[in-house]
Amino acid sequence: MAITSASGPDAAPRKHALAQNYVDFTSSATEGWAQQYLPDLIEKEAEIYGKRTISGFLAQVGAEEASAADRVVWSEQGRLHLAYTAEYDDNNTDYTIINDIDGNSVGANHGIRVGDIVLMSVADKTARGYVSHIDPDGDDTDQIRVIAYGATNMATALGSTDTTAGAVRILVIGSEFEKGSSARTSANSPKFNSFSNKHLIMRDFYQVNGSDASAIGWVEVSGEDGQNGYLWYLKAEGDTRARFTDYLEMAMLEAETAVDGAGAIGGTDQSTSDGTQGLFQAITTRGHQTTGVTGVNAATDLAEFDAMLAVFDQNGAIEENMMFVNRSTSLAIDDMLASMNSYGAGGTSYGVFENDEDMALNLGFSGFRRGSYDFYKSDFKYLNDKGTRGALNDTVTNIRGVVVPAGVSSVYDEQLGKNLKRPFLHVRYRASETESRKMKSWITGSVGAATDGVDAMKVHFLTERCLVTQGANNFMLMN
Repeated sequence: MAITSASGPDAAPRKHALAQNYVDFTSSATEGWAQQYLPDLIEKEAEIYGKRTISGFLAQVGAEEASAADRVVWSEQGRLHLAYTAEYDDNNTDYTIINDIDGNSVGANHGIRVGDIVLMSVADKTARGYVSHIDPDGDDTDQIRVIAYGATNMATALGSTDTTAGAVRILVIGSEFEKGSSARTSANSPKFNSFSNKHLIMRDFYQVNGSDASAIGWVEVSGEDGQNGYLWYLKAEGDTRARFTDYLEMAMLEAETAVDGAGAIGGTDQSTSDGTQGLFQAITTRGHQTTGVTGVNAATDLAEFDAMLAVFDQNGAIEENMMFVNRSTSLAIDDMLASMNSYGAGGTSYGVFENDEDMALNLGFSGFRRGSYDFYKSDFKYLNDKGTRGALNDTVTNIRGVVVPAGVSSVYDEQLGKNLKRPFLHVRYRASETESRKMKSWITGSVGAATDGVDAMKVHFLTERCLVTQGANNFMLMN
């Protein structure tokens, strides 16, 4: 069944005061204002879009903290154990290290040493070996020589001489030394993982001339911030403020850093210091993405969640996770969970149990547990609303949800010089003892308390902030 929507009212904000934005009190087309009889006025403005604001996501999963620098820098732990991908080299025993297990280029900076016992796998076969040499040919320190325990050589033990980069996986599981042997000659140091993000300065502006500020209208306006009355500028200023508040969150979700040569600001070449990394870019570059198992919106099958669990097991294995999804994905998850019920087809215990004719049938689920993980589902208004991402027509790669770990992470704050417990997501805004740029607003002009000779009221909005996404390896973007 298709749903056809008629064109809605011309509700988009405009920069100019045009004739079609106002009620015509003289034309006969108004059916009453051209005659002496008073029409039946419905003064209250109808709120046809419900709650129009979309902010609230970051408030649920994150926190806000002050920052006194142009850039926020933090560090994250690396993996404890040594695991790499490699390729077969030659002599049935030599292998070249390519990347660590997360795909980061390693080369000669690997941590494998002589005397290590390693577990090696190719395709569907696994064998154990002993590292006898590092740089056996004297020209490549990223090359290791491995002697097999269960065969004459590693190529035989693995049944493969695949030279494809990354075809071999190597895991250090211990070491073995002879009696009276010398101490190791090299030590492994933890890898320092540092990340940073830059604050984004955002501004907005609203202006009304003095005459319009003193004009009384016949429409009683209302807004998200509680403004009401018969002064239209109250609504216009309130809508500008509410829209700017939404931008504070939308930018933190969608913003991205500029690449070399980009002309993102002022049309000139910009460096990678411009822009800021939003949540979606952070997950794309440092986290994980799922496009489903059987299609674009494959949340109707537990196979997608099982694949997600496998990824979470390989990372932080955080037990509780929040899913913020669009409407179609939310309904698909509900249908999937209902289909798990053996009585679901007969309708006897779908949703609310022990149903009778006087009870409302609950056809939705707020969460579920799979394996050792708990998933709590919530609608993401930003992905549904036609005025925001719900209007985009990218049906292939468009975001249908995000999985956010619950709880806090322990990180080292370089400004404070100590470890702190923080939510995985938190917003940093510029502030000091004398100036806070979390959400500034000020009024200039001659309306009210006059600041200059301009016959108008100018309302200014400004913020300077960035999003810190810690532990992005525990996040999942559902495309």
